[in-house]
Amino acid sequence: MCKLLICVRHPFDQWNAPSWFSERLRHEFPHIETVHLPDYKRVDEEIVDAEIIISWSIRPEQIAAAKKLRWIHSPAAAVHQFIFPELVNSDIVLTNAREVHGPVVAEHVIALIFALAKKIPDSVRLQEKHIWGQQILWDELPRIREVAGATLGMVGLGSIGRSVVKSAKALGMRVIAGRERPEKGSEGADAVFGPAQIDEVFRQADYIVLAAPVTDSTKAIANAERLALMKPEACLINVGRGPLLDEFALAAALREKKIGGAALDVFPKEPLAADSPLWDVPNLLITPHTAALTDKLWERHYALFAENLRRYLSGQPLLAVVDKRKGY
Repeated sequence: MCKLLICVRHPFDQWNAPSWFSERLRHEFPHIETVHLPDYKRVDEEIVDAEIIISWSIRPEQIAAAKKLRWIHSPAAAVHQFIFPELVNSDIVLTNAREVHGPVVAEHVIALIFALAKKIPDSVRLQEKHIWGQQILWDELPRIREVAGATLGMVGLGSIGRSVVKSAKALGMRVIAGRERPEKGSEGADAVFGPAQIDEVFRQADYIVLAAPVTDSTKAIANAERLALMKPEACLINVGRGPLLDEFALAAALREKKIGGAALDVFPKEPLAADSPLWDVPNLLITPHTAALTDKLWERHYALFAENLRRYLSGQPLLAVVDKRKGY
């Protein structure tokens, strides 16, 4: 009998697989032995004969012990935590949840663009002080502006990027994008730049959105040099992963008013420490890694995984397969 091991444990409740997830799998796939662990205490014991695993991460020594392991599914979109030689060089298939999170994160991106363009955080702060701040909001640069007609620079054209492009175009925005392989297509963007031309995205965009996978070539892709290329009123948004951005360079650019604003949903270390200087950086909107949250999250996870499990059992190609060599 094929054994499925579910070990998804996180301090944040919504990231944990609910009990109905495994119960529904047992009902729909009765010939699969489904083991759902509440914590990591028995992982090493249960992984030995597991053929399929759902988990945030796995260690090299666990790969060596799991002789029957054929497929790992990550409920996250980012998979850099899996990219180590023991797994990369194995025949184990790795899938992720990029299609689960992409459209939801894209909604958050659009919300952040509007919040920055319409200066919503500033209005909230003024409301808390009982100040009618119409003149204040208008006088402080960058001024309140229209989103239609602005240029969005999308760094990464995966599931998040494709969804953001679609929504941005519907709002009347011009969209340019940077992706590792421009020959794969524009996904609806008006122009696409390869890695050697990524500076153009930072030069031209009014709103830059980071949503690329974390690889050696994308770490700190938004560094001090590229932030210096941005327009004085331009804003940067990161919904990918913390390592895509040089946070110290961003803080300096905002304090010195070199750019118009920024919004961050992800950080290299989470939760963001209470004493982090980022909390007090002017024109910086912080959301606590909530871009992918939705009350339909695990329903979306179940639909993807159940479809892939059907495919796996019938020998069909899986959806959302990660290229382990490339890291996404």
